[in-house]
Amino acid sequence: MDRRSFLKNSALGGTAAAATALAAPAYAQGNRTLTLVTTWGRGLAGVHDAAQRAADSITAMSDGTLTVDLKAAGELVGAFEVFDAVTSGQADMYHGADYYFVNQHPAYAFFTSVPFGMTPGELINWYYHGGGHEAHDELGQIFGLKSFLAGNTGPQAGGWFAKEIAGPEDFQGLKFRMPGLGGQALGKMGASVQNLPGAEVYQALASGAIDGTEWIGPWADEKAGFQEITKFYYTAGMHEPGAGLSLATNREVFDSLSPAHQKIIEVAAGEAHQWNLGQFMNNNGAALQRLQAGGVKVLEFPDSVWDAMGAAAKETMDTVDGRDDIYDSIRTSYNESMAASSGWIQKSEGAYRAQRDRVTA
Repeated sequence: MDRRSFLKNSALGGTAAAATALAAPAYAQGNRTLTLVTTWGRGLAGVHDAAQRAADSITAMSDGTLTVDLKAAGELVGAFEVFDAVTSGQADMYHGADYYFVNQHPAYAFFTSVPFGMTPGELINWYYHGGGHEAHDELGQIFGLKSFLAGNTGPQAGGWFAKEIAGPEDFQGLKFRMPGLGGQALGKMGASVQNLPGAEVYQALASGAIDGTEWIGPWADEKAGFQEITKFYYTAGMHEPGAGLSLATNREVFDSLSPAHQKIIEVAAGEAHQWNLGQFMNNNGAALQRLQAGGVKVLEFPDSVWDAMGAAAKETMDTVDGRDDIYDSIRTSYNESMAASSGWIQKSEGAYRAQRDRVTA
């Protein structure tokens, strides 16, 4: 059976049982250790912290009866190998950005970010109250995973460039690091897009292997040291306006756990999501001030670039490789929720912030 037929006959297609429908093994209800692999190098600011936060919370809330052994990228498997490691049973859990796995299924992008997609608040609305979590869970069933959001970087920066960007033509031939569907959109603008693990980005930029990179935002970017290489920093981008991170457990392993342990994983993931979002948002403002004081030139893309990005993003979302009924269904749910949330946010928070800025200036 080919991949497309398999997907359509899976849980989301409603015609077959989940990929992990085999009877879960019976584990003794005693102390247990779960191996967690991540897409993050150990110590990467914010993203590794989210993984560690979830791992430590699971261990603490279970009073040590469920211990999580975290392996950073490269310690057991490579950053982009964690999905296969967990689906195959080599590891029990992974923490990462699910858009790294769009080759498994393009709908995974929606659970990290898509170009011109959701802000953090909009993502939470969809995930917990608009069917997002249910879609994440059903998609995971195809691959034998039980998934939860477990981190959020907040709005990400447009990135670091060797020179200023005057128009869309400056992306022609530009070697730029950007994963996910945002990277595919940039490729349609003529860029030579690279998908590198976070731990490898600094060296690639320093050596000239890439001409520019996005990473996360001022705090994490400062920690990574990109300001040592280039001084042109675009602080708004189309690719990740509120990137979610995920904690996924092998579904047979998850099903073998007690209901209490299952709930602990769910709650720990949700708490890590909110804690991590606050961590990034709390640190970004001060970090941006330090970058500027150090000579970094803070810039915004001109409207012509935003227009070109918008056209490239729409083409990417409409023609993405592997698009099927599952992708279309999740995309519709995502867009409908985003439109509903955005309408109220603009009229409430948006209007309030504009007035607050005006009267307190």
